[in-house]
Order: sequence, then structure tokens, then C-alpha cells
Amino acid sequence: MSRTYVIQTLGCQMNVHDSERIAGSLDAAGYIPAPEGSDPDLVVFNTCAVRENADNKLYGHLSFLAPSKKSRPDMQIAIGGCLAQKDQGTILKKAPYVDVVFGTHNVGSLPTLLERARVEQSAQIEIKESLDHFPSTLPSRRHSAFSAWVSISVGCNNTCTFCIVPALRGREKDRPQDDIMNEVRALVADGVTEVTLLGQNVNAYGVDFGDRTAFAKLLRKCGEVEGLERIRFMSPHPRDFTDDVIEAMAETPNVMPHLHMPLQSGSDRILQAMRRSYRVDRYKGIIDKVRSAMPHSTITTDIIVGFPGESETDFLETMQITTDLRFLAAYTFQYSKRPGTPAADMPDQIPSEVVSERYTRLHEHLNTLSQSVNNDVVGTTAEVLVTDVDGARASGKSRDFRLVHFDSVDGLRPGDIAEIRIGSAKPHFVLGDGAPISTRKTRGGDAFEARKKEAESTGVMLGIPTLKSIPGK
Repeated sequence: MSRTYVIQTLGCQMNVHDSERIAGSLDAAGYIPAPEGSDPDLVVFNTCAVRENADNKLYGHLSFLAPSKKSRPDMQIAIGGCLAQKDQGTILKKAPYVDVVFGTHNVGSLPTLLERARVEQSAQIEIKESLDHFPSTLPSRRHSAFSAWVSISVGCNNTCTFCIVPALRGREKDRPQDDIMNEVRALVADGVTEVTLLGQNVNAYGVDFGDRTAFAKLLRKCGEVEGLERIRFMSPHPRDFTDDVIEAMAETPNVMPHLHMPLQSGSDRILQAMRRSYRVDRYKGIIDKVRSAMPHSTITTDIIVGFPGESETDFLETMQITTDLRFLAAYTFQYSKRPGTPAADMPDQIPSEVVSERYTRLHEHLNTLSQSVNNDVVGTTAEVLVTDVDGARASGKSRDFRLVHFDSVDGLRPGDIAEIRIGSAKPHFVLGDGAPISTRKTRGGDAFEARKKEAESTGVMLGIPTLKSIPGK
């Protein structure tokens, strides 16, 4: 009888992509997704190490799983991802009932390690220091039938003082363009209509082979793939963001008019302490050029609050730049001290109550700002890629990355395209004015329908099974 599994993903889009590959490797080894509400035979945690909260989440989950593991010794627990790469043996000291610890560079090794742990009746740790395969070259169980991630590089050559990722994922390694394009074409042939290009520093693509124009060329090359309707990418770094990328975005119709570019702080003094290698004027200049080339584009960003030494003046400068640049959304994080990073040993660590108060203030300010930015599109129309249909309601993403909720119509499927008139706005989404103006069936919708029928006939669920509750509870 096949063993069942669930995967809990903690972290960034790269981790989400890795989880798809973990699931694909398990499927290839004969595992099947655990039916919802059942107790799985295997629980996999794909972890993050960027913030302390991710550590706490993992160890909290593990403590809840301990009684289940004791009552069901054949149940296996595996820990992968950045925290596994960082902590290695520490995980087994804190949770000796874990069966497998594997790193960011060997996600495809999990089935072998699980079997070895069963046969030898002992925990297995395998942490490789270099990449076996690019994540995208492994088998996959994609979250979506019509959207896909494609890794174009792994690792990072930057030295941001708050970030531990380069130490865990290694120096940047670029994937050959031919390999990337072969995967993109294969995905499109499988019904995918939207691709997101991934890298820790995606627009530095080409550093491995000495071509600073390689990323812009790649965007244009993807734009030539017939049937690929939407191209996105994340996350770029302002230091490496060049005019040729802006030109490629503006001149390639299926590259979406949305840019997610981390800012981290609106203070030059703090950016210098973070070792971010750009200053506020440089960042603003990029955004001005993007908006000049694509007037209807939207910008989202990342911001860290409470970095060591951040004064009230520094914080207010961050508040001001969010107002000036009118971000559609900003993903804000309270600074988290990570052992092994230069920032962890910096003087003037900010008291947690000050960090929390600034975070709340910024969060409230950003909600007001997002409401204003979304108000701008009320009364206009948006082309929406449908992502969910639930009875009379449907949701999707506009070309400029807005979440749109609207009334569904008969025959509408995830993966299809709907033309929606925007009737009202909230800070985090906009609402359609009734039913779509028009709908268009797509190959993406066909792919969703085919996958759904296959799932119904085999009894195997769509997508990746996640931990809805603690087994045995």
C-alpha cells in the first residue's frame, strides 16, 4: 500500500518551488498525497531561515507532532530547506524523533533518505554544500495546472548584513538559457500559460557567464514562446536593475506590467549599514523609469523595520518613500536577529517594543496607501487570469498583480481569462462590478479541467497536500 504525505512550506517562492519538486520526487517514488483529514505517513517541513519566526513555527509544529510520532512510530518526519541547511544536527537535538534532515541542494534525495531511515532505524542527515540539480530539472507536482515557477539561478553573491541566505544557498549559479527555454516550452506544451522566473537575485542572471544583458535577453526570448500569455519574475535587486530590462518589459507584451523590487529601508544611512549597494535616489530613479516606460505598471516591495541603529528619523524616511512611490503593496517585516550575520553583532539593537510600534505604524500607513492606489482603478477594466472559482464567486490576478474578486458565470474555469469592470476597492484587493464583461477559454483552463478529471478518476487530490491539522488531533 502506498505511503501518504503532506508538505508544509515555510518561506519564499523558491521554497514553494522546491516543495513542488519534493512532492514530484515523492510521487515518482510511489508516495501519494494524503487525503484531507487523514493522518499522513510522512510529514515534510520545507523551512526558511531568514527570520526567527520561521524557526519558532517549525519547532512549534514539531512539538505538536511528538505525541503522534510516539503513538505511530512508522510515521516519518523530514526537515528540509534553509533551516535544515543552517541547523543540521541541532534539529535532532531539539527533536530526536525526526527521521530525515536534508538541505537546500539535495531536495531530490528525500525518498532515498526516507527508505534508508526505515531500513537502518536511525535518523539520516544529508546536507550537500553544492547543487546536485537545478530545482526545475527534478520531477514536479505543481500547485497549479496553468501557472509555473522556473528557476533561472540559485544562490546569491550579495553580502547584505541582515541575510543568511547566501551562506545557505551558496554563490550564484546561473542556468544555461537553452535549458530554461526548453523547460518553458515544455510547460507551455503541458497547458501552462503563466510562468514566473525565479532567482535569489533574478536580474543578476548572466553573472556566471559574463553577460550583464542576459536577463533582458531571456525576457525577450520567453516573449517569443507561442501560447505563453504571462511572464513574471522575482525578486530583482536594485543594484543590478538596468535600463535594458525596463525596455524588455515594456516591449514584450506578455511580460506583465508589475515589478516587485525590495527596498528594505528609505534611509540612506540604514541602506549603507545593510550593505545594500544602492541609495534611495537610485531606487527612485529605477521606479521613475519603469513608470515612464509602462505608465500603468504597479510596484510592490519588501521593507524591514527596526534594523540595528534605525532612528525615528530613519523610520520616517521609510514612511515618506512609501508615500512618494505609492506602492501597490509592501511586505513588511520586523528585523530578526540571525546568528552568523554581521547585523546580529551590530550595536544599537532596537528594543522589541519600539520595533513593534514602528511596524504597526507602517502597516497602518501602507493599508491607507494601498487603498488609495486601488481606488485609482475603480471604473476601469482589468484582464484577469482566473485562479479560483467557488460557486457564484471567482478570484484572479490582473496583469498588474492586483487580486480581483468578482461574480462567476457558468463554464468559467481556473486558468481562463475574464475581462472585469472594477466596481470598488479595498486595501488588499479590488471587487468586480458584477459578472465579467467577457470571458475567454484558454489552454490553461483546459489543463485545469484535465487535471481535475484525472484527480476525480484516480482519487488523488489536486496540488500539494498541506498540514491542515496536527495528525492524531
